[in-house]
Amino acid sequence: MSEVVIVDYGAGNLRSVARAVAHAGVDAVVTAEARVVERARVLIVPGVGAAEDTMTHLREGGLDGPVLDFIASGKPFLGVCMGMQALFDYSEEGGRHECLGVLPGRIVRFPQGMTVPHMGWNTVRVADHPVFEGIPQDSYFYFLHSYRPQPDEPTIVIGETEYEGVRFPSVVGRDNVIATQFHPEKSGRQGLRLYANFLRLARERGTIGPATASVA
Repeated sequence: MSEVVIVDYGAGNLRSVARAVAHAGVDAVVTAEARVVERARVLIVPGVGAAEDTMTHLREGGLDGPVLDFIASGKPFLGVCMGMQALFDYSEEGGRHECLGVLPGRIVRFPQGMTVPHMGWNTVRVADHPVFEGIPQDSYFYFLHSYRPQPDEPTIVIGETEYEGVRFPSVVGRDNVIATQFHPEKSGRQGLRLYANFLRLARERGTIGPATASVA
């Protein structure tokens, strides 16, 4: 497979994402150039950091439009951590910040009194979705975040995680889009399997899963 593109908008985990893709036997291009994003067959938007900075860098780099056009084209898209949060309508991190509006809902902080950031290993309970093929239920993945998705449509929730008594969506998606709050590239064998599944589905089907899925 060629033209797998990892978007560089200043996020800090690009190398680990590229290594995870390479582990699946796929070469990826890491780029901050809109014209390269426009030609991609498969797009990955990773990320760490704050919503305001993420959206500012995407817009100033002229990347927000190409990312939206790519998703609208129906080609396979994977978002990771901030790359997931940026898909929603807006984030409440540091005030209200408009995001890409691909998925309905907002990004909210964990309730007061909880330990933030949510950092370290935690389990994920997932729906029957092909991107999790071969990954046992309640497998552990690595998290690092203080804000979480609050979707308007339950049907976009593919996986959930419980942290200090609060259950939140940790995997969301619809049609050609799949996104994780956790960092699969930092999650050992199961995380590498997720990347491999995503890339295999992209190669075989040109998409990554059913239109809707729900958590059991």
